[in-house]
Amino acid sequence: MPGSKTPLTLISFGPFEADLPSQELRKQGVRLRLPRQSFQILRILLERPGALVTRDELRAALWPSDTFVDFEHGLNAAINRLRETLGDDADNPRYIETLPRRGYRYVGPLEPPPVSKSDRVQVEEKRLWLLSLFRTPLIYVTVLLLALVAGAIAIFTLNVGGVRQRLFSSRNVAPVNSIAVLPLANLSRDPEQEYFSDGMTEELITELSQIRSLKVISRTSVMHYKGSDKPLPQIARELNVDGIIEGAVLRSGDRVRITAQLIYGPSDTHLWAKSYEGDLHEVLTLQSQVAQAIAREVQTTITPQEQTRLASARPVNPDAYVLYLKGRYEWNKRTEEGLKRSLEYFQQAINLDSTYALAHSGVADSYSALGDNSFLPGTEVYPKSRAAALRAFELDKNLAETQASLAQVSLHNFDWTDALSGYQTAIQLNPNYATAHHWYALALAYMGRSEEAVREIEQARTLDPLSARINANVVLVLCLGRQYDRAIVEAHKALELEPKDASTHGYLGRVYLIEGLHREAHTEFETLLSLNRADSGVLPGLARAFAAVGNREEALRILGELKQQSKREYISPFYMAMVYSVLGERGEALALLQKGLEVHDGAMVQLKVEPMLDSLRPDPRFQDLLRRMNFPP
Repeated sequence: MPGSKTPLTLISFGPFEADLPSQELRKQGVRLRLPRQSFQILRILLERPGALVTRDELRAALWPSDTFVDFEHGLNAAINRLRETLGDDADNPRYIETLPRRGYRYVGPLEPPPVSKSDRVQVEEKRLWLLSLFRTPLIYVTVLLLALVAGAIAIFTLNVGGVRQRLFSSRNVAPVNSIAVLPLANLSRDPEQEYFSDGMTEELITELSQIRSLKVISRTSVMHYKGSDKPLPQIARELNVDGIIEGAVLRSGDRVRITAQLIYGPSDTHLWAKSYEGDLHEVLTLQSQVAQAIAREVQTTITPQEQTRLASARPVNPDAYVLYLKGRYEWNKRTEEGLKRSLEYFQQAINLDSTYALAHSGVADSYSALGDNSFLPGTEVYPKSRAAALRAFELDKNLAETQASLAQVSLHNFDWTDALSGYQTAIQLNPNYATAHHWYALALAYMGRSEEAVREIEQARTLDPLSARINANVVLVLCLGRQYDRAIVEAHKALELEPKDASTHGYLGRVYLIEGLHREAHTEFETLLSLNRADSGVLPGLARAFAAVGNREEALRILGELKQQSKREYISPFYMAMVYSVLGERGEALALLQKGLEVHDGAMVQLKVEPMLDSLRPDPRFQDLLRRMNFPP
């Protein structure tokens, strides 16, 4: 029919032509062998250049619901065959880009669709008709301009070469003020390299976190999405962020390639993508380049000081860097075994590079955590923590990590003012460092400044919303601030996220005891016992539950078991003192607290505000302990 639109039958890209009716792919006129499913994937991608085509869309188009087939294997095989035919590279794509866990996108060039003979006749007729109407030079110019405008509109409408996405995809979205870096994919396919991709994820988060105007979600929360196939808009809602960073890392010998892309989460809109490659000793520089590029794309404000820090990444010994990543990987587990392994890795990194400030900070944090969690007496670990923190601070005092490590040392020494000042400095250097907010909140809670502590722990949770430890310590801060109803509510929220978190069950049991809900408390401590009998607070908590309901015999039996256990391993005197306090054994409780101070037990920092020690507070011996720990009035 005259004037009807001719269907698109031939798509040209690079040296290739895709003939849609015949389902043939040609390269410079030569037909290439390509399986039907691979061609259909190519056709779908070419018809939507620059746009994400999800795996589910491809499944619906190529494998109907009543077809019994290993979809994952079939799709991967078809994509691999297509890339092989095009001579494309998944790691550095020219045509087909992989969006991990989501789908694929055509990113190559596209030629304008060819014009058929009948179309050319119609165009020529219209041109002659227009010329017959307009004879003046002015009209010729006007017509030429109109033609150019029309051509531009046509190119935009047809989205030739993905021009529409390129022009507007990064602008037709709301401002990006918050970001989550999803776990970088490990392209080496070697499970032994997982620590490296996880470590690179954490380091990129650290780089971005230095930008005060940008909220950056912490590592603990984003690691929940490792291997997840959740849609990005859902992840953006759960983490309450605008931007999502996806990417991959490939390490081959001493070479590293980082690929990153920025997505506007709420609408799953692609904003930016780029690859960076260099030697392993330049990896910190590569990460800084990625962070600065992302900051430019989201148009956030970077202060001159932040710009200097981002641009001043110093070269690092590649082997020391790898060991540091392994150390942080183990440290993040927060188990006694993990902390001891982290020490080994950090020390090995220091042996290779004695000026590596972050490795010294890692040593300090590992020793601190061993004492803070009452895995070992403070007298054994805190002096080592102090030496490592001072060395890290001496090497680089402009890192939030070194400032926070030194603040923890001040806390161990009961230098409360210096501790608070150190946490504040760490937060100034890196407002997104959730650990500094977390430790600062606990210090405030121990000092009795509960309102400030609640605000600070909420900020830590905003930056790391899925962290089981931070969510558990929200409950602890509220308990120490005597906001028991709210603590119970928050504990149940935390257990919805992580039902088997031992700390949350322990803190909830403590709140139930204080509130007189003895049966509920007993249930929590029994659950805790089944989850982690080795935790130093488990058996004392169960003993407190028995003591609270008047079962003195069972409480004393557990205390006897703990005394025998203390001959083989460290048992917190503070937690045992709480049991004797509930039993009304004031003398025994105060003697254990005195021992706790002598061995510098990590839990002693709770002495001023722990509700279960209220019966001891009038005693002059208790007041003397508070004085010796330098608690402010």
